[in-house]
Amino acid sequence: MAAAVMAACTPSAKINGTIESAPSTEVIVKLLDVNRYEILDTVSTDASGRFSYKVEIEKGQPEFVYLFHNETKIASLLLEAGDNVSVSADTLGNYTVEGSEESQKLAQVEKDYAAAIGRLSSIAAKMDNASDKELAELRRAIGKEYVDYYRSRVLYILQNSTSLTAVPVLYQNFGADLPVFSQTTDAIHFVNVSDSLATVYPDSKYVKALRKEAERRFGFLELESAIMNAQEVGYPDIELPDIKGEKVKLSEVDSKVIMIYFWSAADASQKMFNLDVLKSLYDDYNGRGFEIYQVALDPDKTGWAQVVKQQDLPWVNVCDIRGADSPYVMTYNIGSLPSVFIISDGELVDGQVVDEKSLRKLLDRLTK
Repeated sequence: MAAAVMAACTPSAKINGTIESAPSTEVIVKLLDVNRYEILDTVSTDASGRFSYKVEIEKGQPEFVYLFHNETKIASLLLEAGDNVSVSADTLGNYTVEGSEESQKLAQVEKDYAAAIGRLSSIAAKMDNASDKELAELRRAIGKEYVDYYRSRVLYILQNSTSLTAVPVLYQNFGADLPVFSQTTDAIHFVNVSDSLATVYPDSKYVKALRKEAERRFGFLELESAIMNAQEVGYPDIELPDIKGEKVKLSEVDSKVIMIYFWSAADASQKMFNLDVLKSLYDDYNGRGFEIYQVALDPDKTGWAQVVKQQDLPWVNVCDIRGADSPYVMTYNIGSLPSVFIISDGELVDGQVVDEKSLRKLLDRLTK
């Protein structure tokens, strides 16, 4: 009895569906788990193609739910707790939905996307037998189609920034190498939408994933801006916050020789390296114009700050909470941690550093 009462109180949404010309068949119900499908259940239609299904949904955390017939997606739904929706579909992927405004928006989003892909495919098909003059015109037509669709999607996310339907729009693409939102400056759209959605759905897994992607993209935008506006130096500049939250630029470290040390405070051996090697190295060479700019690639900023304080590290310590997604991982071509780079008189130094002995040998030469 108690179990029945609890089940009745569990937040959920109900789907009442009809699949045209598909009596006594199966419908696969899938949930979008951020970037992959999770199969929830397989339900059977009756002799008239009707079925009913209840999806458990937490309040304040809408879910993307998809209906499949065999391998074909026949309906896309964005459901909130308490929704009671009616879906009419066929086995080809044509459908209508009632009872959920967000699901209706999602249906229109997918319809617009499919139409754009269809128009681009139609233009591309004409290129096979086109003359040089016709090819030029067709390429312009493809460019115009892309720009027009991009502008329509920007308008959509601006008008629907508090709707989760903006999330799949941001991830649309016209092939693996052509995302609709492909410009570096599109990071601003990702940030704005994630900020807006967080005010409405702070606990949504989709919003949290979007925030992570927004931070990743914004990091590249900041890096591009820094490169374009940077003074001429012989190395990629870095600007990250220290334990006080104040940003410190690598280019503003006033020392003859600087060691950039990428590490993770979560790794025990790297923490010991601070005490066993770097502290004695710093004591021996700091007075000769040597400084360390230590970059932690750690999502756990609090844990990193505790290590810095506990070990009483005297050099420059900054942290990039984007971790492996940090744009500096790419610019410095970091394959593993820790990674060491040496700057001398404003230029990156060629010289292999594999251990303390080789590092001291290099510093002896550079700090003469």
